[in-house]
Amino acid sequence: MTILHILTYPDKSLAQPTKPVENVDGTIQQIIEDLASTMYNAPGVGLAAIQVGFDKSIIVYDVSPREAKRSLQVLINPRIVTSEGEMLSEEEGCLSVPDFRADVKRAASVLVEGLDRDGNPLSISADGLLALVLQHEIDHLKGTLFIDRISALKRELYKRRVKKKLKKE
Repeated sequence: MTILHILTYPDKSLAQPTKPVENVDGTIQQIIEDLASTMYNAPGVGLAAIQVGFDKSIIVYDVSPREAKRSLQVLINPRIVTSEGEMLSEEEGCLSVPDFRADVKRAASVLVEGLDRDGNPLSISADGLLALVLQHEIDHLKGTLFIDRISALKRELYKRRVKKKLKKE
């Protein structure tokens, strides 16, 4: 298992929609293993393949408490079929948007369909943290970052801070 480099804003590939996985083969299994080790190492609760430069529609996540046994979940070609209600995800963060957190409006519950890591159809009904994580990671597959979902003012403040930091480096 390899720990991969996580791309960070303003990397252009983070704004590109991913391509669907056509064939769940050994290469895809290796990407999944590397995504998992990278996510746990970060540490994070979810990671989309595009965040490490793979242009594929794959997400991994684990919302089990840190002290609990790891419970890696994999979704290939996920899509939100239905969403209901509204919640405010307080202090949402992202491994690709380091050192920034914000409140984001999200659906309170979602129904997600996709494939499991073996290519079998999967349907997940989720609310709470799981619904939030699924929406966040599926957004990545569409080229959307959580900062695209906050007020223009907060987004601009963050972008300015990043540009200033990049100039210093």
